[in-house]
Amino acid sequence: MTIPAFKKHQYEFTAHIRDPDANKLPEGIEDRRMGIYRDLLYNNIEGFIASGFPVLREIYDDENWHRMIRDFFARHHSQSPYFLEISQEFIDYLQNESEAQPGDPAGMVELAHYEWVELALHVSDENISIENIDVNGDLLNARPVFSPLAWPLVYQFPVHTMGPDNLPQEAPEQPTYLVVYRNRNDKVNFLEINPVTARLIHLLQENESYKGIDAIEHISKEMNHPNPDVVKQGGLAALEELQRYGILLGTEK
Repeated sequence: MTIPAFKKHQYEFTAHIRDPDANKLPEGIEDRRMGIYRDLLYNNIEGFIASGFPVLREIYDDENWHRMIRDFFARHHSQSPYFLEISQEFIDYLQNESEAQPGDPAGMVELAHYEWVELALHVSDENISIENIDVNGDLLNARPVFSPLAWPLVYQFPVHTMGPDNLPQEAPEQPTYLVVYRNRNDKVNFLEINPVTARLIHLLQENESYKGIDAIEHISKEMNHPNPDVVKQGGLAALEELQRYGILLGTEK
């Protein structure tokens, strides 16, 4: 099948803008004019990524940062035309296409994901309805309801503390458990939790029939704890803390 001339010209035009080193200048277009498009599009993309991943940008020097963004710009084929979704496309690139380079800090993909989560929650248009939620419900004997704007996460690196002055060379022995959430004032925060609380959240979210006490008793059996009442008290305290932060909204009516 023959490609129409105007489409062929479009392909050459966009290919050159994405990767001018690998794709020659289209015929009939002055390099100075193409340079305007090259700079405009790249600078827009680079600026948006830098603003969406401020810590990641800060820990990279200019050379390695632009090397990575140039590679993303040239290699990645975005699935969305929306500018606000560039950050998600960048995460997809880092997780599936990017090749590790000597200038890449350890844990940088996890750090980028953490920053993307903060951005995604900030711009989310998810509505929280408490119409069918008892905000004063019994967290043990009813089913707790989590905010859709609260995301439990586990990372091998302590992404919430990473920065130019704190870059671990390797992952610590213990993972980092976080809940990143948007509160009632629309501010995005994080709560660091322990593995038991992370397990509690997981059980409640994965088992639709579980009440609070069901998940706590499940954990008590997994731990083979000699005093289930201690686990019960700790589990209730964890649920109450999650509710104070707005991570838990209440219980099902």
